[in-house]
Amino acid sequence: MTDPLDIPLIDISSNNDHAAGKAMLDAAVKFGFLYVDSRSSCFTQSDVQGAFDISKEFFHLPRDEKSLYKRGSDVSASSPYFKMDSNVSRSQNKGWVGMMVETLDPEHHEINQSLPPSLMKREKDISNFVDLCNRTCNRVPSNFFTSQHDPSKGLTGNSLRLLYYPEDVTGYCPGKDIRAGAHSDYGSVTLLFQLPGQPGLEILTPDESWAPVPVYPRGIQGDFPFPPILVNIGDMLSYWTDGLLKSTVHRVVFPDSDADGGNQRSESRDRYSIAFFCQPVESTELGPIPSDLVSSYRQRKAEDASVTIGYGGGSSALNTSQRKTITAKGHLQARLNATYV
Repeated sequence: MTDPLDIPLIDISSNNDHAAGKAMLDAAVKFGFLYVDSRSSCFTQSDVQGAFDISKEFFHLPRDEKSLYKRGSDVSASSPYFKMDSNVSRSQNKGWVGMMVETLDPEHHEINQSLPPSLMKREKDISNFVDLCNRTCNRVPSNFFTSQHDPSKGLTGNSLRLLYYPEDVTGYCPGKDIRAGAHSDYGSVTLLFQLPGQPGLEILTPDESWAPVPVYPRGIQGDFPFPPILVNIGDMLSYWTDGLLKSTVHRVVFPDSDADGGNQRSESRDRYSIAFFCQPVESTELGPIPSDLVSSYRQRKAEDASVTIGYGGGSSALNTSQRKTITAKGHLQARLNATYV
């Protein structure tokens, strides 16, 4: 494993900051990842802490109760989930995912899903957090991006996932087992919220080694209301740019107990994180955007059969002479079969 990468911290407080826009582009091209300075975001400390409180509240429920909402579980007439919506069936239950069931961490999630009863009282808070996530995703300096994610034009499939990786895992084998397997995200961009002292994310570098991505950028000190938001590029944004922007492969591991990229000791082997996956309208075609930068990159790389977009099942070669334009929905359908076991 290599040292942590120098992923930049970017201030997004102004939509007209050309320097910030260039820094975003450079980071997306080089790393596929960037940090957003939490002091420049539209989130307050209370917004983020409240979302983590909701997550902990749910994951601390008895396992039997959580299993009522487990992805693919049987939903009987005696279940409170069933009583909330008589149309819920086994195939429609896309909720809690237990350990060792999901091979990747996809951003896709069924839309318009009813909340479990234990979270209904926090529905307003969850809705507000999702709204703030949407606003943050749209603070990308591109009219093209925002227009393709306009919910008034159709379903987008944006999703919020509350993630918990417990410390106590029966049968855990140090140095071999990991928390979330290597994958790329399927959508446009992902926002990742983390807690201090709970590292574990790693990205695959061009030389095929794994580099840790600390909760706080390496060497950065400051009075942050909450850790910087980690943003990564997904497959669809990579499609739009013919691979210029990197949909970087990443994973989550059990971290070393004594370090977080040199910034902060790991306080707990538990890891809570919150991921918001931003996706375009389902009917959006994933063809290259009109851009001199993209055109120039295409001329250099488009016929290189070794260049692919996505990782694992459903990924495809960049070769533009053979690649057909697909829709956002089609891309998701091609990737999801490799996600669950």
